[in-house]
Amino acid sequence: MSIVITSPITGAAQTGFTAPTYTLIADFAPGNDGRQQAVSAVGGTQAGVNAHSVAAPFTLTVTKPKVLKTLQPVNPVTGKLGTVANNVYKFKTRKGVLPLAGQAYVICDITTILTIPAGSDLADPANIRAAISAHIGALSQQSAGIGDTAASGII
Repeated sequence: MSIVITSPITGAAQTGFTAPTYTLIADFAPGNDGRQQAVSAVGGTQAGVNAHSVAAPFTLTVTKPKVLKTLQPVNPVTGKLGTVANNVYKFKTRKGVLPLAGQAYVICDITTILTIPAGSDLADPANIRAAISAHIGALSQQSAGIGDTAASGII
């Protein structure tokens, strides 16, 4: 399985939004280690929200490590692992936002980083999946609250 975001996506609940949707088109990721899509249209009620443009980008990018790391052998003397390398995956959303009316757009950058210890993909995939499931579930459950906090500064 791989990450393939299908269009349109249904946005999570946000204060002031009704049934938000985002139509995606394929785009080129900045490097060879990822996939990117741009939001070509927004749907539902989202007053003031712009789709992707050069001046105000709205992209979703997923990247994987350029070189996947593997688990190193156990130390033959101590029988213990040395340093465990990590494979880092990133999901990044970039959105142009106005810092002040009449000014140029500035990039709002939202990144989720998955740091997966090498070897755990074989030794403990269930717990990796559980961590990801809980993380995304919490973000989804609290989507409107996170949006409210980002707009008000109050947790």
